[in-house]
Amino acid sequence: MPDVAAPVRIDVVSDFVCPWCWIGKRSVDALAARRPVRRVWHPYFLHPGLPKEGMNRRALMRMKFGADGPSPAMQNALTGALEEAGLSVDFTAIERVPNTLNAHRLMLWAEGQAVADIVAESLFQAYFADALDIGDPHVLTRIGAAAGLDPEILADLLAGDRDQEVVEARAADMLDRGIPGVPAQMIGRRSLLVGAQSPAALEDAIVAAS
Repeated sequence: MPDVAAPVRIDVVSDFVCPWCWIGKRSVDALAARRPVRRVWHPYFLHPGLPKEGMNRRALMRMKFGADGPSPAMQNALTGALEEAGLSVDFTAIERVPNTLNAHRLMLWAEGQAVADIVAESLFQAYFADALDIGDPHVLTRIGAAAGLDPEILADLLAGDRDQEVVEARAADMLDRGIPGVPAQMIGRRSLLVGAQSPAALEDAIVAAS
C-alpha cells in the first residue's frame, strides 16, 4: 500500500490563457488538500506564433473557430465546468490574448524560489478574473513581488531575454513527448491525463500508477 504521507509528484503542463488549465489546477488543489502533492510546472503555448504584443481576443477566436467563434456546445461545457470549479469568468472583459512567454519565464523563476503554485494561481486570477495583460512586464513584476520575489530583480530580468530559450525548449519538449493539448497531468512520471480532471480521477490515476 503506498505511503499517503509521501508527496505525489504531478507534472502539470499548462498555459495561463487556457481556462481549462485553471479548472484543472483547482482539481489538483482539491487533491492537495487531501494528500501531499508536489507540482512541477511545464510551459505550453496554447497559441504558438502569437505576436510578442499579443492579439485582440475576438480576432483570435475568429481565426481559430470561424466568424461565429466557439460553438454554443463548447461555450456551455466551459461555463458549466467553471461553475463546478467555483470559478467565474467574464470573457467579454478580456480584450487581448497575451503572448505568455514572459509569464512562463516568471513561473520558471518562481519555481526556483518554491512559490510556483502561488504565482500560477495569481496568473490565472490576473487574466481571467481581473482581465489584466499577463504579457505586460509590469503586471508580471507585481504578481511576482506579491509572491515574495524581488521586484527590482524581476523588472531587470523581464526587460531582457533571460531564460527565454530555456522556456521555449521546455515547451518544445512537451510537444516532443506527445502532449496533444492542455491541461495535461503526468502522475508520478507514469500516467498521463489530458484535459481537466476531477479530483477523483486524479486519485484513481495515483492509485493505478503506484
